[in-house]
Amino acid sequence: MQTPASMVMGIVFAPLGLVLVFTAAITPQWREGQARLGMTGPASLLRSGTKGQGLGVRSVEALLLVRSDGLWESCLQVAHSELKQCWPVAGPYQRDPRVRLAQGLVLTSLFLCGTGIVLACIGVRCWTDLPLRGVAAAGGLLMVMAGLLSLTALGVYTHNLSRLGMEDSSYGINNNPRFPQLSLHAAGSLYFGWLGSCLQVLGGVALLFSFKRPKCPTCPSCPNCPACSCPQINNKSDIDVYEVSC
Repeated sequence: MQTPASMVMGIVFAPLGLVLVFTAAITPQWREGQARLGMTGPASLLRSGTKGQGLGVRSVEALLLVRSDGLWESCLQVAHSELKQCWPVAGPYQRDPRVRLAQGLVLTSLFLCGTGIVLACIGVRCWTDLPLRGVAAAGGLLMVMAGLLSLTALGVYTHNLSRLGMEDSSYGINNNPRFPQLSLHAAGSLYFGWLGSCLQVLGGVALLFSFKRPKCPTCPSCPNCPACSCPQINNKSDIDVYEVSC
């Protein structure tokens, strides 16, 4: 059986989109913020004590901290070093209803897309003569729904990115000079999610097109013969004619 191009596109794009959305869901780079932590005390004394003495000792004035948050994990890293620590999301950020909404939508999207891929594989049936077009189209519909759900989650998170969990003092917005100010921006996991969601929608739409049965030539003596439900044949001169009992 010659598999329609729409089915091939669907069963290629949808798994790729599922992998990208899953990667985005488990990585903690949905948003990032950088802040410089000023060094006081010993560093300042070292700097003032070495001034004018020619000891050649370099004092550290500030550390660049990188804070990243995902749906289920947060990390803190000192830039240009291997010092990094991650922990499950907690506090006001975890309790934020918009973060919980994004978590639920992404999990539902992954489940629907996985189910749609299973239905699409059953519907394509490359090992038989006739694909189950209705089953493949149902899988495509689930993929479209999965892509739309993940797009909704990404849109909600991106729109509220700088306001999620902002009452947490660790983000330095409570006007406490002890905490550095973080400038939050979108990170790499969001872009993986956007790309994967678009691929899910494209794959689902392609499978929906497979619901329409292509026009096929029929036997003059037997118009309803199931053997004639095949891809359109342009070169009829190469067809071997057999006597078929319908």
